[in-house]
Amino acid sequence: MTEDIQFAFIGEIVCESFIEFARHRAARLDLALVVGACNDGCATMRVTGQEALVDMFEMACSLGPSDCVIREVTRAGAWNEI
Repeated sequence: MTEDIQFAFIGEIVCESFIEFARHRAARLDLALVVGACNDGCATMRVTGQEALVDMFEMACSLGPSDCVIREVTRAGAWNEI
């Protein structure tokens, strides 16, 4: 089953490394990724792909990269543009 999910990763974000990390993980998992807003407290993105792989993406991004601390992840159906 294909999912289309909008994520908000909340915590201590270093945008350049977090976005690079997210793009790399999405590519490895064969997911479509649209990066939204990013600042030192939150990064938003839209991810589309197989349900289990979207879940794996969420877990990977909640754990890394090493210079970011993710304290909370929210997800919702991606019905609008980021």
